[in-house]
Amino acid sequence: MNALTQRLAVAGPAGAIECALDEPPAHDVPPRGVAVLCHPHPLHGGTMDNKVVQTLARALRQVGWRTVRFNFRGVGASQGHWDGGRGEVDDALAVIAAVRDPTLPFALGGFSFGGYVASQAAARLQPPAQRLVLVAPATGNFDVAPVPEHTLVIHGEADDVVPLAATLDWARSQSLPVVVVPGVGHFFHGQLPLLKSLVVRSFAA
Repeated sequence: MNALTQRLAVAGPAGAIECALDEPPAHDVPPRGVAVLCHPHPLHGGTMDNKVVQTLARALRQVGWRTVRFNFRGVGASQGHWDGGRGEVDDALAVIAAVRDPTLPFALGGFSFGGYVASQAAARLQPPAQRLVLVAPATGNFDVAPVPEHTLVIHGEADDVVPLAATLDWARSQSLPVVVVPGVGHFFHGQLPLLKSLVVRSFAA
């Protein structure tokens, strides 16, 4: 992501988990919080270097947060094998336990399958995360958990991987607002700067 990215290995339930930690640009002030970000489906090319995940990390770093991306089991240098989403939630919880700072606010985010993982991990966290951001969460394919009312959910109108209707159905029972980006597909091609801006504005506020 940048020349100052720190590569870490965190002990997970299926072996070592490969992580990338980035500090906010202002090195002379403490970070405003710590955010762990979850990547899309491992069996469809998802890694912690996915462009949407990196965009989330850049947005959060811009507003002063330390970010940690990681590869699920069996991806990159992370040990283990695909576990249908169950073990991947355990991976996220292991990373959170390793990098969460009890003196700082904590945020959890995810894109697509990573949104499912983030929602399920958030449901099991104590103390809970202060912020949650889900981009095109995989509501049509996985059991995305209910989330707090202040969760930022962003979805493309023209998403052909996770239909917008599936996310609206999931959000409706929670009376949860969804930010819909007109004409945008699942991977936010050509609209990553707008995605970044939406996250920056939400967290800056």
